[in-house]
Parts: sequence; C-alpha cells; structure tokens
Amino acid sequence: MNRDRSREAFARAKQLIPGGVNSPARAFGAVGGQPVFIDRGEGPWLYDIDGNRYLDYVASWGPLILGHRPAAVLAAIQNALERGTSFGAPTEAETELAALICQAMPSIQKVRLVSSGTEAVMSALRLARGFTGRDLLVKFAGNYHGHADSLLVAAGSSAATLGVPNSPGVTAGTARDTVVLEYNDSVALQRLFDQYGSQIAAVIVEPIAGNMGCVTPADGFLPALRELTRRHGALLIFDEVITGFRVAYGGAQALYGIEPDLTTLGKIVGGGLPLGAYGGRADVMDCLLPVGKVFQAGTLSGNPLATAAGIAMLTSLRDDPPYERLEQLAARLAAGFAAAAQAAAVPHQLARVGSMLTLFFAEQPVRNWSTARLCDTSRFSRFFWGLLERGIYLPCSQFEAMFVSAAHTVEHIDATVSAAQQVLAELAAPGPG
Repeated sequence: MNRDRSREAFARAKQLIPGGVNSPARAFGAVGGQPVFIDRGEGPWLYDIDGNRYLDYVASWGPLILGHRPAAVLAAIQNALERGTSFGAPTEAETELAALICQAMPSIQKVRLVSSGTEAVMSALRLARGFTGRDLLVKFAGNYHGHADSLLVAAGSSAATLGVPNSPGVTAGTARDTVVLEYNDSVALQRLFDQYGSQIAAVIVEPIAGNMGCVTPADGFLPALRELTRRHGALLIFDEVITGFRVAYGGAQALYGIEPDLTTLGKIVGGGLPLGAYGGRADVMDCLLPVGKVFQAGTLSGNPLATAAGIAMLTSLRDDPPYERLEQLAARLAAGFAAAAQAAAVPHQLARVGSMLTLFFAEQPVRNWSTARLCDTSRFSRFFWGLLERGIYLPCSQFEAMFVSAAHTVEHIDATVSAAQQVLAELAAPGPG
C-alpha cells in the first residue's frame, strides 16, 4: 500500500504537535513505523488520506460498537447541532441520558456527566476520598484509568508496598497515596486490607482488563474485591470506560453479577463524541457540590452534542440489542485467529469477552501484567504490519484489546481470518536446529 500522504502529514504534525499525535497510543511507537492518517470512516471501514481502505477493529479504541457513522447517532447530532453547540446550563437531554445509564446499571442511583473517561475516574477518586475521609487508593498493575497523577503509579518493591511515580511530573507524595497490586491476586489483596484496611478509601479496577490486552478476571477475584471493600468500609470502583455497554448492555457488572459502589463510564456512553460519566450509590454521589462539599465542575459537562449522541447510542443498544450477533462474530474471529496460530505453530493465547478480544503472542496464559509483559511484542509488531498491508486495521499494541462492531459481517470476519492465516504462516516458529 502507498502511504506517502500519511508520511508527509506525520512529518508536518511533528513540527507542531509533540510527537505528531495528540495521544501517544496513536504514534505506532509500539510497532515501529509511522501512523496512518485517517480521512473518514463508514460502517466497518476506515479510509486513509492516501485512499487505502481497512477493516477497522480499533473502533476509535472501543466506542464505535455500531460501526462508523450509524444513522441514528448522526441524526441525533444533526438535530442537536441545529439548536446550539454549548450552553453551560442544564438541559433535559442530560437527565434523559442519566436515566438511560441508571436503568442499564442498577448500581448507579445517581450519575454526573463529564467530558472524558479520565475526568470521570479522576472525579470518582476524589469523591471516594471525600466520602470516606481516607487517603489510600488501590489499583492493579496493567489497569489503565486515564492520566490523573494518582494513577500514573508503578508498583513498589513488593506486592503490598506503596507506589512510586512512573511519569515525570507525578510527585512522590501523590504516588505514596496509591497502592499497586497484581491483577487477579486475591491473596495479596487480603494481605493489603489486613495491613491498611482502615486507611483505604477505594479500590479501582477494570473488571475486565482492556489495557494490557483483554485479560479476564479469575474466579473469585471480583467477589473478593466486593467482600473486602464492604467489610473494611472502602468503596469499590469499577472502571467500565471500555466494558460499559460493550460486553453487555449493563456492562461487566451485569455480566458477573457484582454491584460496585461507583462506576466510571466513557467511550460508548458518548456515542463516539467526547463524554464520560461517573455514578453510583446516592449517598456517595450526594457528597458532590452543590449538594455536598466535594468539588467537581466542567463547562462542557453534559455538552448537548455529546449528550444527544449518547442518548441515540444507548437507545439503539437497548431497543435493538446487537449483543448476540456480536458474540457470534467475535467468537468466529477468535476461533479463526487461534486456529491459524495453532496451524502455524506460533505460541499464542486468545482472550475474549463478548466483542473485545486479544491474540497474545505468549507461551503461557495471560492473567496479569507480570504474564502479559512476557509476550513477544516483536512478533506482534510483524503481525500488525502484515495485516495492515492486507487492509486489516488492528490496535497498534500487543497490550490493547481489539473490538468487533455490529457493522462487521461474517464475510468481513472470514476475510480477516484469511489474512491472519497468511501472516501467521510467515511468522511460524522456527523448527528444531
């Protein structure tokens, strides 16, 4: 494929934008080479500025569950646009979207709209500290919750030590208020609560990890989180920015039957526009200004365009659920990938929940960051570029989940598997000697 215009666009962007991108995940740094510059999307397809067409399994990193430019969402945005782009004042649409969220997720009794998943998580953590009067937060290695300072923290020297900054600009004081544990390790979690239980404000977790690839919760892990937080008076926060309305209409909490105290949302909830939300127990949410004393505000919170898109998206998912079809398509894709890797004798693991999945180039099952980081990222890079050259657009990192949309067809899935068979055959593990 010729991508001369993309190369020229990237060169110009680097002169004006740090690294040439407005989010580092777009830079193709994990796979080498230069990013593709996109011109437009339609259904399951992306078109770059050189005129190349790709089957899209990134879906704008998750939100485009109905594919690009679904008619109902476009109509809702157009209708809202004719009335104005921003008011900084209450609208009935905000309440309508809040009602849809609360109906879908019974654990959410009240909800506050914001402009991004990062903002939702940042606000939920402040709320948890304000409600409990405690300082410590617990997160899990390999879970990504946005770029708020208290979450850009790496594990200390042991499983139950306080964190250390892993980005310049994050202060040691901020990092010391965050404890990092291994995902799926209920034993370490128990030890932590035995030691620090009275100081822990909240535990935040991706109930299905999506930011070290798709990693599923081990049996008993989520119930242990729920039981320990409840027993010690800490809040349980589910980060469902990725999984909310993706793995089920009611999110991962509906899938696993666990009710968190707070939930953070983004991506699908905004219908492809910038919108996030956080919500949960009414007694906790009522600690927010102007009812309580915990501060959070935003001029663009509940923006009318994003709110209209979110209402249209959630209404479409509720009234014409695509989940059974998505399950069939994603299962077909996962089985095809696994069979192709097996036939090529390429070491692999395949993880999938609903329409999110990851093909790991790994010798052993991926259960946490310690096992994820053992993946053969060089082999993934060659897999990524091999598929891109065949018109298949995957996330540009081994440690990101890929997504199937309702706009994909069986024919699209089979074409993707056929391309993967060709690429994996080229990546076949060398024989003895």
